Amino acid sequence: MIRIESSIEGRRFNLHKLEQLLKPRGYTIGGNWDYDKGFFDYKMANDEGYQFLRIPFTAVDGQLDKRGAVVELGKPFVLNHVYQGGFDDGPNSGNMTASFNQFAEPEDPDGSLDDKYISKGRDLVKNLEALLQG
Repeated sequence: MIRIESSIEGRRFNLHKLEQLLKPRGYTIGGNWDYDKGFFDYKMANDEGYQFLRIPFTAVDGQLDKRGAVVELGKPFVLNHVYQGGFDDGPNSGNMTASFNQFAEPEDPDGSLDDKYISKGRDLVKNLEALLQG
């Protein structure tokens, strides 16, 4: 994981309006959100793993699943998820949903990153700064 300095860190936005700005540009809210925090993900590539620019956010007014939620953006970072092939070889039997999850756990949730993805992540952050200024 490589953190990227940015002027968007600490900025606050209405979550719905932020989604309307970011989704047409290829960002999605990652599936691991909670009621008070989540991530906007931009999938840069699928090169021996998944390379993402990730923008963390935290609810500062309301909950993420409620209308009108306001979020504060965190420090963007680039990461590489390297997944193992096949089905998960060790689901947690104590977790009922693990019995139904056919997707493999990451082989390396924080794999090494090629410089081209770090550079691309910095460019994407510059574009976000320009989009969100004002």
